[in-house]
Amino acid sequence: MKLTPLSIPEVIIIEPEVFEDERGFFFEAFNQKKFNEFIGQDVNFVQDNHSKSSKGVLRGLHYQEKPFMQGKLIRVIKGEIFDVALDIRRDSDTYGKSVGHILSSKNKYQLWIPEGFAHGFIALSQNSEVIYKTTNYYSPKHEKVIKFDDPKFKIYWPKIDGKLILSKRDRV
Repeated sequence: MKLTPLSIPEVIIIEPEVFEDERGFFFEAFNQKKFNEFIGQDVNFVQDNHSKSSKGVLRGLHYQEKPFMQGKLIRVIKGEIFDVALDIRRDSDTYGKSVGHILSSKNKYQLWIPEGFAHGFIALSQNSEVIYKTTNYYSPKHEKVIKFDDPKFKIYWPKIDGKLILSKRDRV
């Protein structure tokens, strides 16, 4: 497994070792012990989520306030997305900065986003499916949304053919 910190070093791309031959492929998608060693802390995942999105669907930027803040480990099992993490930790040197990366079923990368970040993604292909682990349970009353194009944050989003598809909640 190869770990690559992004420009906000707490946000990490995890590239698995993939064994591929004419039959298909195999890789270890998750190993708690190795993950904790790589991240340098004990992380306890409590919930797995799975979403499916058509091309142009933009989800986010979502986060939960204390005491339900969530770290997320994101992986794409079908299609391709551009995934974004926005640092909302007020005492951080990178507060208000964001990082983005392409995750796909082809590259099999995972993205670790610790607590203190808002998260969102845009589906770049038809029928993208995303699965992600969270370190805390979903709590509707603690969930917050930051508008994906809030000028205060200057988040880069790739251009897509067609129009963006947003939920009512994400249009804030």
